[in-house]
Amino acid sequence: MRNVYLVTVFICVLIVSLFGFRGHGFTQPPIDVFPMWAFPGMQHQPKLRPQAASTFFADGRADRMPPDHVVRADLPVRNDDHLYYGKDASGAFAHGFPASLTVDMKFIQRGHDQFTIYCQPCHGAVGDGQGITKQYGMGATPTYHDDRLRKMAEGEIFNTITNGSPNKNMLPYADKLVPEDRWAVIAYVRALQRAQQGTVADVTDAAARQTLGLK
Repeated sequence: MRNVYLVTVFICVLIVSLFGFRGHGFTQPPIDVFPMWAFPGMQHQPKLRPQAASTFFADGRADRMPPDHVVRADLPVRNDDHLYYGKDASGAFAHGFPASLTVDMKFIQRGHDQFTIYCQPCHGAVGDGQGITKQYGMGATPTYHDDRLRKMAEGEIFNTITNGSPNKNMLPYADKLVPEDRWAVIAYVRALQRAQQGTVADVTDAAARQTLGLK
């Protein structure tokens, strides 16, 4: 048993001797766990860290302002408040869909596909709030078919998809759905709501004859 203690102490001393204490500076260059032959040229690359100093520039700063008139590719110009924020010119939630989008069957089908992936597990296939998550203890999920949501402005629904619900029962989906796909989901939700409220009077003679195979 004594030998076990001695070996343990020896190993601890060896590790501390090789790697040092956390937070203490090295008096010698640190040991490279991955040798240069394994990853040549990758250990000691010159770089500037954010907010670090630099002797290269006269003001001593590493961070540099971009030149005038530069447009960053990762920050698109969003000059359509309706499309990107669900707001109208007055800053209120907009009704209807952005003019830049074409709401057709292809668009609604795209919304169906995204709805099935991201919305159906909680809200259910027909938007009645009876998704599969309810079987695993999920709390009450609102149905799309009550008056509050049927009358809600499309821009407000867009805002909820983008930023999540105020009570945090629904998380934001802006990182998963681009703005156009969020509007497509809204179009499909409107189709689900319309399907639940349809009447015989909504069926035109031409549509009825086409369904029955009549000319």
